[in-house]
Amino acid sequence: MMTVLILGVFVLGYLAIAFEHPLKLNKAASALITGVLCWTIYIVQSDSADTAGEELLHHMGEISSILFFLLGAMTVVELIDSHNGFDIIKEKITTTSKPRLLFVITGVTFFLSALLDNLTTAIVMTSLCSRLLKEKEDRLWFAGMIVIAANSGGAWSPLGDVTTTMLWIGGQITALNIMKQLILPSIAVCIIPVLIIAYRFRGKKIDAVQVPERSPKEKTEGKIVLFAGVGFLIFVPVFKTLTHLPPFMGMLLALGLMWVITTIIHKGKETESVQKYSVTHALQKVDSPSILFFLGILLAVSALQSFGLLKEMADGLNSTFKNDYLIGTALGLLSAVVDNVPLVAASQGMYDLSTYPTDHHFWEFLALTTGTGGSAIIIGSAAGVAVMGIEHIEFMWYLKKICWLALIGFAAGIAVFLLQLQAGF
Repeated sequence: MMTVLILGVFVLGYLAIAFEHPLKLNKAASALITGVLCWTIYIVQSDSADTAGEELLHHMGEISSILFFLLGAMTVVELIDSHNGFDIIKEKITTTSKPRLLFVITGVTFFLSALLDNLTTAIVMTSLCSRLLKEKEDRLWFAGMIVIAANSGGAWSPLGDVTTTMLWIGGQITALNIMKQLILPSIAVCIIPVLIIAYRFRGKKIDAVQVPERSPKEKTEGKIVLFAGVGFLIFVPVFKTLTHLPPFMGMLLALGLMWVITTIIHKGKETESVQKYSVTHALQKVDSPSILFFLGILLAVSALQSFGLLKEMADGLNSTFKNDYLIGTALGLLSAVVDNVPLVAASQGMYDLSTYPTDHHFWEFLALTTGTGGSAIIIGSAAGVAVMGIEHIEFMWYLKKICWLALIGFAAGIAVFLLQLQAGF
């Protein structure tokens, strides 16, 4: 009876998240309610409330490490944005050829999402395209490609996608190995769709767009914050390797150092100007509902794990597919419908490190499929949802125009990964 009840609450919570826009209820609210109710049901049916409470605190330790990592990363990126650091990228884009511009935007999105994160990169690059392209139809096609590039770029980096970050923090993968194993499959996911769309744009031009002028001092400050921020973000995996501390400690160090740098840069300026560029202001601009959404959904998944339902699901997948890569592919396709964060969290609960040790091919394959499978549907990834909001993309337009491209790329990425295994890479 309790099993049916907790699954019912979980499914209803997911439906509320999926229909966030029709319900006009932020998905963070649905996720938080779902997470708390799932744990309430688990504790009520538990033989010992104290034991269940200890399990909750254990899971909260793991969840908090992810949330503090995200909070630090998002604040650093907000600091770069508030100092117009990303204008440096805009100034470098001078081409008027649509196919060439598409390749530039896709390439920058792919590698920038690996350094920062796919959500932030998708927002920045979509905003950039809205300034470079006047035609709505062109912006929609570019936005669709940005979703694919951001998700595929984030999949091969421990910083780029929250699910890869979760696997890294959880000890399922190591930073250098995941980059080495997934870089080529991720490129395959991205390159086939961009070639098809570029062919559609062949011979077409756009009007050049001028970047607003800024003073030399403002440009210098923007460059300092951009290079310092990106440098610190890249340093986080190095810090983890050197100190063996959890990644969120390196991210908090990066945030503290950025705080010092921005304080020095704006020392002596008027209070109003300093406030605009401060870490305090950046923290206010961070997408807090997204942080709370992750908290709620990870709480819900951890309740299912403690209940033993994830282990049963693992056994069901094993008995149905009997193949690691079919299981990974199924989870990847499922991530187009269900948020990939709980899918990966569920997988971490379903398969322990004794079954699949650190850097096992299953974890690498899971990072690839769940990171890129969400591109097939506009609401299948955080990047897709953000781009949908910025460009007001219709769900059905994306399904008709972009879905098949994303699926072709998804299949190509899987093929390259399997070929690498056959070749012994």
